[in-house]
Amino acid sequence: MPLWQYMVSMVVYIGLLMLIVGYMREHVKFANVFWIGSLVTFPMWIMGGVVGWFRWSKILSVIFPTIFVGFSRLANADSLAGKFKGKFWDSLRKEWVLWILYGVLFLNIAEATIKDFTLGNIFNAACGFLLCVTIPFPLKRNFWKLAGKNGELLVYTTIAWNFLYTTWNACFVYGESPVYFASSVCILLAAELYPVLKGRPELYVIARVYTLATHLIIRACFPNLFPALMDSSSWYNAGVLKYWGIINFVLIVPYVFWHMYQLHTGKANISFRRGKVDNTAIEAA
Repeated sequence: MPLWQYMVSMVVYIGLLMLIVGYMREHVKFANVFWIGSLVTFPMWIMGGVVGWFRWSKILSVIFPTIFVGFSRLANADSLAGKFKGKFWDSLRKEWVLWILYGVLFLNIAEATIKDFTLGNIFNAACGFLLCVTIPFPLKRNFWKLAGKNGELLVYTTIAWNFLYTTWNACFVYGESPVYFASSVCILLAAELYPVLKGRPELYVIARVYTLATHLIIRACFPNLFPALMDSSSWYNAGVLKYWGIINFVLIVPYVFWHMYQLHTGKANISFRRGKVDNTAIEAA
């Protein structure tokens, strides 16, 4: 496959994903309806688009939580205040929602970590475990929020955590499914670049939610699309995989100590927010 094909297809896909994230952010009602509607593609999943326990676990643990995010955003959007009433919608404004979303992020990392272990990529799996350990808690909504005009999911992960997540996940895909590595790099870069271009690092998780969900739906419905456009199986090298995993583990160990130190000294509310103090944390009702 010629180099120009990789370059063009990857750049176009990254751009498309970023446009999708932006549109989903701005149009919360559309996003909710769209992801509910994505379930009609289920027959295509069972026709060969989704194969193996990991792929089924991954798509189910991404699409349903994405739908849940949509309902939660509707309930918390300032622009829709007063339009969604009743016990159901009131419950979606409570802190338990953020704990569920925290759990979903934890689960998605844990799934890949388990798969990494089964593939023998031990050091990268250890990195995944430590990523789970260092996800900021949504306690008192200090680091997780659903807020703003469109009820955006804001998660104050650190820049270092975002980077470590990206390199860990890229290494995982490189070993688990080399043929899809290039397309997976696209969704990882789109999630990294979008908040950077917007100047709002706290948008990383919501960008990751929509890029990953989009990618999984496309892959489930059109399993031959990415291999045809950007087959990266020839990029695989066992030595690269091994040392990449080791590097990821070496990088995350000092981060874990820094993370724990910030929590222990009470500095996390500032350092995790990149120097911005939040005085609006709300006790769960």
